Amino acid sequence: MWAALAGGVGGAKLARGLAAIAPNEIDELRVIINTGDDFALHGLQIAPDVDTVLYTLAGIANPTTGWGIADDTASAQAQLARMGVDTWFWLGDRDLATHIMRTHWLASGFTLTEVTERLARSLGIAPHITLLPMTDAPVATEVQTPAGWLAFQDYFVRRHHADPVRAVRFAGISRALPTTATVTALRAAEVVVFCPSNPIVSIGPILTLRGVRQAIEHREAEAHPRCCVAVSPIIGGRALKGPADVMLASMGFESSAVGVARLYEGLVDIFVLDESDAHLAPQIADLGMRPLVAPIIMTTPEESRTLARRIHRAVAV
Repeated sequence: MWAALAGGVGGAKLARGLAAIAPNEIDELRVIINTGDDFALHGLQIAPDVDTVLYTLAGIANPTTGWGIADDTASAQAQLARMGVDTWFWLGDRDLATHIMRTHWLASGFTLTEVTERLARSLGIAPHITLLPMTDAPVATEVQTPAGWLAFQDYFVRRHHADPVRAVRFAGISRALPTTATVTALRAAEVVVFCPSNPIVSIGPILTLRGVRQAIEHREAEAHPRCCVAVSPIIGGRALKGPADVMLASMGFESSAVGVARLYEGLVDIFVLDESDAHLAPQIADLGMRPLVAPIIMTTPEESRTLARRIHRAVAV
């Protein structure tokens, strides 16, 4: 069994590739997803990263944006606008069904993990693929900017991630615990993959949860080699999508594959960087990680599958 840590579009794309090589090359995949972006809107519980992974693995994600549902309509959004509601956050009509049922099931006493399982099966995701919210407890990512502390979606969507970020905090993280399913997956995994997600606000909340780092470091898969692989979300100093590069730089980190690798030092055995960053491989090796140079841009499902197979081969060496 492999476990993957994911959030955002880049994370969802690699999860798609890993899912594509299961169950033949990987017998089972469990994707642990950031929930620090979750928030309430119009009385509905929205889980952006969970839904991006959910829709991508179900094969219904919007291929242009990477998030939302392909060919979704906006009748509800238009009606809200006519009512004078600020429609800064896109809610497609089919997408609304997800949020309505998530909110209903949570109010009925189901956990976020149970709700996500229901949604995954309803969308036809195979039973050997499990999507796991990192925690069932509320955690809220907030960023400090010159305008003050902002909820993540206010910073990212409403303000188009234009504000310099001075610091990040995860409200509620000290009281939250990873789910039993999350800890079990990490301890039992032969391989743990850090997907090419923002290391600060997508992977960061997962690693900050109490016990997660320890679960990765002390996995129980002793019958076979244990390995942790990270894929860089930065290519040529830039993020392909989202504010990872700007956020790294504004918080004093190097905006490069090496800068990301430093954040994972001590956890990761193999670090995957793009061919255009091959010259950085010696610096990755100096951090105690084996560099793997490969094409990491995943525009199509085929490219996602190819990268997943490169990782699988590297782990087997």
